[in-house]
Amino acid sequence: MRVPAGIVLIFLSSLTLGKNATLEERIRDDSDLSQFYSLLERNQVAMSSLKYRSLTLFAPTNEAFQRFSGNTTHVLYHMSTVATTLEQLGATISSDLEGNPPLYITRRGKASQEQIYINNALVLRSRSNVILQNTDGRKQVLHVIDDVLQPLTVLPSSSIELFSPDAFQFLTYSESLDINSHRMRSYREKVIMNKKEIIFQAVGSHTYFIPIDEGFKPPPRADLFDKKVIDGHVIANRVLFTVAAPYGEPLPTLAFEDNLKVQITFSQSEGKPAKIYVTSNTVIGDEKHTPGNVLAEIVKANIPVRNGVVHLISRPLMIVDNTVKEFLEDKDDGPLNKFYEVIMKVGSNFMQSINGMKNVTLFAPSNEAWANSNLDNMIKDPEKMKDILNLHIVRDRLTIDKIKKNNVNAISQVATNADKKFLYFNVIIDQDNNETVTVEGGGVNATLIQADIAATNGYVHIIDRVLGIPYTTVYEKLKTDPMLNKTYFLGTQPRFNEQLDNLKRKFTYFVPRDKAWRSLDRTWPSAYKKLFMPGYSYHACTLLERHVVLADRAYTMADLKAMANDSVVVMPTLRGYLKLKIREEDRQEESHVMHNPHHHEQPLYSSGYSVQYNNRWINVFRPDVECTNGIIHVIDFPLMEESDVNISQGSSLLLKNTSLQSILFVVLLNLLCLNY
Repeated sequence: MRVPAGIVLIFLSSLTLGKNATLEERIRDDSDLSQFYSLLERNQVAMSSLKYRSLTLFAPTNEAFQRFSGNTTHVLYHMSTVATTLEQLGATISSDLEGNPPLYITRRGKASQEQIYINNALVLRSRSNVILQNTDGRKQVLHVIDDVLQPLTVLPSSSIELFSPDAFQFLTYSESLDINSHRMRSYREKVIMNKKEIIFQAVGSHTYFIPIDEGFKPPPRADLFDKKVIDGHVIANRVLFTVAAPYGEPLPTLAFEDNLKVQITFSQSEGKPAKIYVTSNTVIGDEKHTPGNVLAEIVKANIPVRNGVVHLISRPLMIVDNTVKEFLEDKDDGPLNKFYEVIMKVGSNFMQSINGMKNVTLFAPSNEAWANSNLDNMIKDPEKMKDILNLHIVRDRLTIDKIKKNNVNAISQVATNADKKFLYFNVIIDQDNNETVTVEGGGVNATLIQADIAATNGYVHIIDRVLGIPYTTVYEKLKTDPMLNKTYFLGTQPRFNEQLDNLKRKFTYFVPRDKAWRSLDRTWPSAYKKLFMPGYSYHACTLLERHVVLADRAYTMADLKAMANDSVVVMPTLRGYLKLKIREEDRQEESHVMHNPHHHEQPLYSSGYSVQYNNRWINVFRPDVECTNGIIHVIDFPLMEESDVNISQGSSLLLKNTSLQSILFVVLLNLLCLNY
């Protein structure tokens, strides 16, 4: 194939440029670095260094400048007078800015997939490690980065001279520094009062979290500071800029010792722009420091100092001094402000209710959880919303550790403040042994994304969905619910499950949970074995049809109880009629939570349902799991008899009490539904 002469010429000229170009020429001729080159041209010191010195240059792309919100770009902060390849970079490299403040290098990942960060900027590896020579033959190295590097500088209006301050100098002269008018006088006073200056002057590379003055309100928060609280705001010997931080990983602070253990974890909201939070977790507390988490927003991130990095936060960590109600009210643009707005629309009784509880755990939907359009109409119904809000309350102190302990052998169930409604917890462990805790309420499965936020009267767990407002079909619920795996499996082969995705139908499905099938295995092992044999999956689905009521509406357990004549209700299913007795009884709930001995709540009572089939009373473990096209009732034993599974010569499964008239009726009903 003949290559056009023009392409050959361009290729040869690019080789010549790559071989002979200086670093200055390389940047000048790269259109994606034009904004940075424009700044270089106007800086005489930088241009002189390019011509006469060895150096390393960290060049931000034009896109980085488009995102840059600062007023001034300090070109010399992007330059070092030592030519250093990526392989040669250590933990820091001195910049050429006055005072030679260090640039911090973070490496994440392994081998060829390793990511390298300079402060908060990612090195674009495919465009970096470009080794060149200037006209004097001195080695120069170019690395392209995705963010503009911002040093700590003095305000133009200030008369002080301060170059490359350490963390204590930052605290001392904060009013004269360019940090967006944030003030930290209160924290500085606490550091000096507790004689903790030395940890802010320590040589090395550390991460400091400093609460701003507004975070010291209301009193007596400031009075709760002591030496250990200050230690709990420092991660020693590790520099953590927000982009490169290990999100979700607990990091030990200086307050991590024998009798007190405090960790800090980074997290991020899902909204745009994303907010970054840090959470202190007092794993082991003492008489002065309450166990649990305290959440703070980073209001000014990534301030480099000579001995590490500073993040300004919205409030002090470790100090537990507000109630659950006060936590919700704390900040207009906080992580739960959407939840608080909904509460205010519904009425203040909810806030008064949780404030009157000595022991309360609130499962609070995040701001992003309220973005679902299905919620709009629901919010307009105050009575319905009150019931939904109460579903998010447990009248006890329920920490994530207690949830995990209760879930060692079974999925735990806890009564809520909503009548006859429960929460169900599950702990999922992935291949890397990471644990995820989920909670289900009213058919909605949510993940705990911020756990154990401590309050004086309980805990708050932030979750990623609003409980009680369905968003999945019966099919999707079966597919994703960890308690219903076996029933879902039985319905997969002959495509039985797929019909449960039909939004034009209304299903009431009595779904045996996994434990129900294990009970069947113990009671009738031969029947269980046959049902789960691959060759008999069709017959298993025939059995499942008995469990699915198909009508013009879905039925709650209260509906079925009201319809029952002498406690018996007869319903058309996908295979004949289902006749059940319904029983409702009050049950005193045994709390799954270890109570605080100093606080006492009234015993919790709720109504539980049972259904009778084949002279067997079967507990309804989870009633009224709402879906977009029906309702699931999770039961503790299948609706079957031992003789339901009979293997004849034709390998057929015989269902007792199924008349030809019943089958014809259901066929006709299905045809009508399909036409609808």
